[in-house]
Amino acid sequence: MKTKLKLHLTAFAVIMMTACSGSGSDEPGPGPTPPTPARVPINLSLGVTRATDTSFETGDRVGLYVVNYNGSAAGTLAVSGNYATNQLFSYNGTWQTATQLYWKDEQTHADFYAYYPYQQTVSSVTAMPFNVPADQTTEAAYKGCDLLWGKTADVAPTPTLVSIMTRHLMSGATIRLTAGEGFTAETLAAANPVVTLNNVRTAATLNLSTGQLTATGTTTAVSPLKRNGEWVAMVPPQTATATGFITVSIDGRDYRLNKEHTFQSGMRYTFTVTVNRTSNGINVGITDWETDPIDYGGVAE
Repeated sequence: MKTKLKLHLTAFAVIMMTACSGSGSDEPGPGPTPPTPARVPINLSLGVTRATDTSFETGDRVGLYVVNYNGSAAGTLAVSGNYATNQLFSYNGTWQTATQLYWKDEQTHADFYAYYPYQQTVSSVTAMPFNVPADQTTEAAYKGCDLLWGKTADVAPTPTLVSIMTRHLMSGATIRLTAGEGFTAETLAAANPVVTLNNVRTAATLNLSTGQLTATGTTTAVSPLKRNGEWVAMVPPQTATATGFITVSIDGRDYRLNKEHTFQSGMRYTFTVTVNRTSNGINVGITDWETDPIDYGGVAE
């Protein structure tokens, strides 16, 4: 009985060895294919700070640069070769782009740079040219002067919106006329006064890395937009020379304010001009858009 049982076990063992050997290879079969990690899209939220106009409008277009970190070291913004270079985003309730951007991976941080309005060709990131028109008498021309820039640094990959707060780089002037001696508000308005901002430069260059805007070129006269009973204009930050800084033409006569003024980036200045017919003069008081204890007042003759 023991011999017979031993034979049966030996035969069974041979059968099992044959079945397990298969083709005779000891190599294991291929394992399951690991899933491809899902790519995380980059989504934007852009806002505006420090300005009268605090929101974007449908159809507005911005240029976006994304510069990846190398480990913990920030990358350098360049004309080309960035992770994203001057990519166009358009606003229609949300910011959208024709080609979806994705984070490089789940670890690499990035710096984000945005500017408005979009320029199709940017040949320099340290001195991108931008000009405001001398004739700003239309709403479209005036709004086209509004150069915005913003940066959000060291952003970790995230599926949530990347927020970039942009700020106004131009400097604004608001000129108001009030009736003095010999005028009423009605007669002053009926005189159809013409206001001109003189001796200002309208060309500038923008450093996209820092947001520094520098006025360039020669000076000229700017015709502001008349809106809601006042005149508004935008110019690059600069110091305007004193001679004939503001001209107000009333009834064929030019009244000139001869006073130097410094325009700072992101600031709006109000020039209140009181017109006195009897003295043939204009008294001018200036108050900074942001509270400033200095009185910039003067007399135009």
